[in-house]
Amino acid sequence: MTTTTALGCQYRPQHHYTADRNWLNDPNGLVYANGTYHLFYQHNPSGTVWGNMSWGHATSADLLHWDEQPVAIACDEQEAIFSGSAVLDADNTSGFGTAENPPLVAIYTSAYSPASPLSGRQAQSLAYSTDDGATWTKHAGNPVADRGSADFRDPKVFWYDGGAGSYWVMVAVEATDREVVLYKSADLKAWEYLSTFGPANATGGVWECPDLFELPVDGAAGNTKWVLVVNLSPGGIAGGSGGQYFLGTFDGVAFVSDTTVTEGLQQDDSRMAEYGWLDWGRDYYAAVSFSNAPDGRRLMIGWMNNWQYGADTPTSGWRSALSLVREVTLATRGGRVVLVQGAVDPFENGGAATYSEAGRSLPAGTRWLPAEASGDVLRIDAEFEPGAAGKVGLLLRAGDTERTVLAYDSGTGVLSLDRTASGNTVFHESFASVERVAVPLEAGRLRLRIFLDRCSVEVFAQDGLTAITDQVFAAESSARVGLFADRDGARLVSLDIVAGA
Repeated sequence: MTTTTALGCQYRPQHHYTADRNWLNDPNGLVYANGTYHLFYQHNPSGTVWGNMSWGHATSADLLHWDEQPVAIACDEQEAIFSGSAVLDADNTSGFGTAENPPLVAIYTSAYSPASPLSGRQAQSLAYSTDDGATWTKHAGNPVADRGSADFRDPKVFWYDGGAGSYWVMVAVEATDREVVLYKSADLKAWEYLSTFGPANATGGVWECPDLFELPVDGAAGNTKWVLVVNLSPGGIAGGSGGQYFLGTFDGVAFVSDTTVTEGLQQDDSRMAEYGWLDWGRDYYAAVSFSNAPDGRRLMIGWMNNWQYGADTPTSGWRSALSLVREVTLATRGGRVVLVQGAVDPFENGGAATYSEAGRSLPAGTRWLPAEASGDVLRIDAEFEPGAAGKVGLLLRAGDTERTVLAYDSGTGVLSLDRTASGNTVFHESFASVERVAVPLEAGRLRLRIFLDRCSVEVFAQDGLTAITDQVFAAESSARVGLFADRDGARLVSLDIVAGA
């Protein structure tokens, strides 16, 4: 469990982090230090809608079980504490700690209030901790990076060690210009401009929450690409908030994209499906990665909501969850390099297999699975041979009138997630939706891994080639699972269902 209270338990997820009370949005300051994962996030300590932006804090030893901590960096009359990142300053370059006790340093956006001499500006500031993140002190020299801009925000900082030298790199955005701006520093306190990337590809909304990191392709250490993540809202592939990525090179000064399809602010909506998308659902936004993760793993987590309706979701006492943590890698699929994602599995050591079947034809119609396959917290692994069956798939969180439909159309090669009848959809006019993504079969087969929690569905297709994440607000009684096919000819290769502990 991520929280201990029973407050608003109807939709409170079992495996996704939520603040015990009040509003949560973007994950911030993700860092691993001294055996602990630190998750900070945008948080309103005083209400269930956006406001009073401060950094909430939670810790975990395994990325699955989170303990909420006191607010880490609180807003005050001068500034709100917007999104950013955190690093373990192992060599004490900042001087905030010692060689024996290096500090954690948070780099965040100061959104200055009317009471501040810098009213209306957004600039980058520092806070540091010398007690493993328990308490934080704001740097007396804040802000440390100021462009005189109202939309300069969301710094992601990492240590670069390459041909151009060794130094800290800050990746931030000029949000309304749809630009990523890069800076460097020796000590986290004095920053020098490096370069600008963008606008490019999806530009239908402001750019936010960037990230930049290097990954091997197909696990080959000698063959790497740099990944630039840029979240945007609105303008996502499914409507509203979304996250895109570019692949390319970074020489310590500039990022050069190999995957730019369109350039400039005039977005070509007809080419949206050609861009790199982190997720094809409506509810995966502001995704960024952990700093200093063990074994070189690149671990990401996103806000499981959408700015179109985020303030209206029908929870009580708390609002918004974060996604499952995802490990991302690069792989060659269909002759091109793509980002592949796999969720850190909460069922691996904490669930019980409840239902399995294999090697069975799927005749036309719907077949409801027995009671032991039902539930609102499940992991479902399914492999289909759709054949010529038209649409084939699963009915999830189903009741008398409610169901979420995950379907593959063998004629068009499109996987869809339909939540138009998923439960409570009337709280906002933009919520009811159908998400779609082209998914090529592999040897005639479709593999799906589905994580159901009490307010969400996360789907990973073809071993993480594609992801769809959507919230659903079904009645507690809507817990059945069914299989369906439009026509004869489909085959269920295997089905395994694990229920939450």
